[in-house]
Amino acid sequence: MYVLGIDVGGTKTVCFLSDEEGKVLSTAKGPGANLQAVGELQLEKVLHTVMEEAVTPHATIPSAICLGIAGVDRPDDAGVVRGIMSRIGYKARTLVVNDALIALQAGVGSAPGIVIVAGTGSIAYGRDSRGRAARAGGWGYVLGDEGSGYWMGRLALRAIVREADGRGQPTTLTARVLAHFGASRPDELFQTVYREDFTPAAVAALARHVQLARDEGDPIATAILTRAAQELVAAAVSVVKQLELTGEDFTFVLSGGMFKAVPWLGDEMMRLLPAVAARSGATLLDVEPALGAVRLALAELHGGARLPAYIR
Repeated sequence: MYVLGIDVGGTKTVCFLSDEEGKVLSTAKGPGANLQAVGELQLEKVLHTVMEEAVTPHATIPSAICLGIAGVDRPDDAGVVRGIMSRIGYKARTLVVNDALIALQAGVGSAPGIVIVAGTGSIAYGRDSRGRAARAGGWGYVLGDEGSGYWMGRLALRAIVREADGRGQPTTLTARVLAHFGASRPDELFQTVYREDFTPAAVAALARHVQLARDEGDPIATAILTRAAQELVAAAVSVVKQLELTGEDFTFVLSGGMFKAVPWLGDEMMRLLPAVAARSGATLLDVEPALGAVRLALAELHGGARLPAYIR
């Protein structure tokens, strides 16, 4: 028997086909497909493409599928995804969970822990030894996502137009971001960022320029990154308090593309997190979160996965 583990983020989608022993047999990758950002039809297109690409070489049908999807954390969202899977035609046992859970599963298995995800969006999600879950953040780029790539990129763009207006300090972000878009003047950004096809992921791609500007000593970039780390730690603190983990042994897991695109952010988080809970540890996730989806799909295949329930 075979399973599919799928990680659908804001920037990329990764699908693993695994055998019953958990060995990954094939991998397929596609663009990001956050349900709230790209909509139902685009999510369906991406899922169908990556699943077909993963299973076709092995001419097999998966018996269980776990989908970890950014922006999917409520019953209505799960219902939409199940409708998509029905239209695609896969009749396997299917789990639909938030992408933070599969990242936590990839990092610490079924042990207690808190994952801090910083990609295009951001969220802190945790689970305790009693199977209770809590979260902070994950509200999407309009309502929140503080500390995410989109959030950092948006602040960089705002710093540039503030400088152009004479309302803000000079910043080397201006030259870097203009070059990124092939623009010569700040007013040319207006046409770029208000195009219909200008996505949150395109804004998140600017975060690496914030890191480079900070490395040059730019005070605006330094302030953006410092605040990003503080926002992510604040989300982690909220989850620690909700789950009453302050005096417990558990691990913080850092997951998401921003910890690679902005290495300073990961280093700062590793420095700050020990003060949150004295008996905690911290690690940077060094495997694809889709591996956590594989593990949950295998658990579902062998008697049913036990998913943590949110504290009410």
